[in-house]
Amino acid sequence: MAAGAVASARAGAGCGRSSDVGGAVASGVHSLNGMSDRAIVFDLDGVLADSREPIIACVNAALEAIGLDMRSEAEVEQIIGPPSHIGFGELISEAPDSDVVAEMVAAYRTRYANALWDTRPFPGVPEAVRTLADQRSLAVATSKPRRHALPVLEAIGLADAFQVVAGPVPGGAADKQAMVAEALERLGGAAAMIGDRRYDMEAGRALGLRAIGVTWGYGSREELLAAGAQELVDIPPDLLQAVARACG
Repeated sequence: MAAGAVASARAGAGCGRSSDVGGAVASGVHSLNGMSDRAIVFDLDGVLADSREPIIACVNAALEAIGLDMRSEAEVEQIIGPPSHIGFGELISEAPDSDVVAEMVAAYRTRYANALWDTRPFPGVPEAVRTLADQRSLAVATSKPRRHALPVLEAIGLADAFQVVAGPVPGGAADKQAMVAEALERLGGAAAMIGDRRYDMEAGRALGLRAIGVTWGYGSREELLAAGAQELVDIPPDLLQAVARACG
């Protein structure tokens, strides 16, 4: 995304109707036309979706498929968040662009396309998101491929709550800041980024958003604060007050 587009997205943050939702609507994501309050950008895994079980199972199945030993749940949980090639490279101590990582990514995605339907929302999250969606426009910005992010939102019952879903597409950018910038451009601006890993906090701060960290996901309080979180939220109902402060 060009620097001018990012600057335009930043400048659009504030009270005003969100814009450019055609891509989201065409993909089955409900448009929230008519919302006039500030928008909010959410991460997906670890904030909305409790993806531990399907991701851990598919990562270990992929490891076995390429002849490597399975890893503990704790080890796999540490790589939930960044793009797959980066996380898998860290897990098996290989370069992200290596052939073995590419083979593992392919094996993982083949399995995950079916397993993702077992994803569940974190308790209390659907209620908080529904309340926020009645008040303002919402977006998801994720490093998960968009073709997987959309059905995950369906699986957790929140596909119609988000006006925009920004996730990597084949041949496109995959890093978190690019995904958040895309969401901002399509929304016309936003007030805050809500996430559970340092990548979310860093992207939000870099793009001029209030960085709100949630502690029920995969990153620690220490990780979030070190990455610039301006507020931590421990339970989903408290998102309402955190968002109100961000938009105040």
